[in-house]
Amino acid sequence: MATLAQVEIKAGEVKELGLPVGPVIRVEDVHKYYSLGETKVHALRGVDLKVEPGEFVAIMGSSGSGKSTFMNMVGCLDKPTSGRYILEGTDVSQLDKKALAAVRNRKLGFVFQGFNLLSRTTALENVELPTLYAHMDKAQRLERAREVLQMVGLGDRMDHFPSQLSGGQQQRVAIARALVNRPSILLADEPTGNLDSRTSVEIMQIFQDLNQGGLTVVLVTHEPDIAHFAKRIVVFRDGKIRHDDPVANRPRASEVLKTLPAVDE
Repeated sequence: MATLAQVEIKAGEVKELGLPVGPVIRVEDVHKYYSLGETKVHALRGVDLKVEPGEFVAIMGSSGSGKSTFMNMVGCLDKPTSGRYILEGTDVSQLDKKALAAVRNRKLGFVFQGFNLLSRTTALENVELPTLYAHMDKAQRLERAREVLQMVGLGDRMDHFPSQLSGGQQQRVAIARALVNRPSILLADEPTGNLDSRTSVEIMQIFQDLNQGGLTVVLVTHEPDIAHFAKRIVVFRDGKIRHDDPVANRPRASEVLKTLPAVDE
């Protein structure tokens, strides 16, 4: 099994392979099989997809469509059975587990539906956790954690525990944690699934602001109104991409918020 250093594709090598340097995510003819007892499940059936730097892509599809399998692969939590997945010039489909973990920590930030915060640690400590693997000293780790908490509007909640925060505030902590190692791609799996309508739009405003600042965002959602805050919607069905379209008349979350009642109304 290859290590990270062995499969890093340099710009010149990319040209030799006939691959454009541009896409941060490049998936080529990817298939994924699972075995459930004696049944072989073909979860992904020849998927091809490119995501360019600075894109905001929403992934949609019903249960069993392949969208979660695809997201796990894009997040380097799983590998394709066949085909290639090139992430920022690295063919990660060849990497061993240790190298995949290094890629996840270095290049990717994750936001989940369930927040996944440690209940007995403060917001600041939760956000600081990923930096423990990033070779920083304590002062730099705390500075980074404070910086991203300020960025998501929680500068006055750093010492609060998750139980002292609302659902929206907990998701903001989770977003800050995903950003603390300064990833090039943010992956969000149903990030508004546990939130009310207004709070969901507030979270989408954060994603739109981050994307406007240059961060590539890939979002999985089953909610069409949430998907339309992205710039592009990719729809999976039966393990294949059935639609891949730009979003027309994309709403700005900041403008939508002006039309929604406050939470206590």
